[in-house]
Amino acid sequence: MADDLGDDWWEDRPVGAASSPEASGDEGGGDTEMKRQKTAPVPTPSKKTKQPKECFLIQPKETKEESTKTRKWRKKITDILAKSEPKPGTPEDLQKLIKDYYSSNRSVIELEELNLPDSCFLKANDLTHSLSSYLKEICPKWVKLRKNHTEKKSVLMLILCSSAVRALELIRSMTAFKGDSKVMKLFAKHIKVQEQVKLLEKRAVHLGVGTPGRIKELVKQGGLNLNPLKFLVFDWNWRDQKLKRMMDIPEIRKEVFELLEMGVLSLCKSESLKLGLF
Repeated sequence: MADDLGDDWWEDRPVGAASSPEASGDEGGGDTEMKRQKTAPVPTPSKKTKQPKECFLIQPKETKEESTKTRKWRKKITDILAKSEPKPGTPEDLQKLIKDYYSSNRSVIELEELNLPDSCFLKANDLTHSLSSYLKEICPKWVKLRKNHTEKKSVLMLILCSSAVRALELIRSMTAFKGDSKVMKLFAKHIKVQEQVKLLEKRAVHLGVGTPGRIKELVKQGGLNLNPLKFLVFDWNWRDQKLKRMMDIPEIRKEVFELLEMGVLSLCKSESLKLGLF
């Protein structure tokens, strides 16, 4: 009988309506047991266990005090540079930079080989010159040199500086020196390498003014031959808005030394190339 009760029984019979086992006999007892199983109260579900949340490590923000200290430190360095008396660059400064740059990956013997002879250095700017007056002093026979220069894909003089904007300033300031010389801008801003290669192939250029990165790329691609080069001038003493010189900027310094290794050092040692610090 218990098997024939079905779901209808569960839905129709009111809770607690069954008779006692004594009144119903064995069969009634069986029905009562079944009813107890059916009418057993459903346990209240426990509260849902909270799932652990993801944790993220948050970097502590720089406090106002630390930020203020950093700004003060930078301002202090800038003020010191602004108030200090500028010192002109010397050949010894360049020699020291070369040694410092290569000291970590060159042997003592190799470092000695990087020493440049004093004879390859021209008189450095003592900070009293304009660019034109300085170039006239280090190259008094410029007019004759440029008239005899007819080789394409080369220049007689290179002036290295830190940016395209500075290169344009230098070109404008050398009017008194350049005369009829063919001057070429050798920087990356708005000018593609291949365009510069074509211009160098088309005609003889006497003066090149630009950044070491672009000049290095032109040499690498075969667009510029350094062998006819007679003068390499560094825009050494000029400082930008942050009072940094070109050799104070790590990226520029790296490109300068890479350019020097592309034949400049060997030309200096053979004394066919002179170095100037403007």
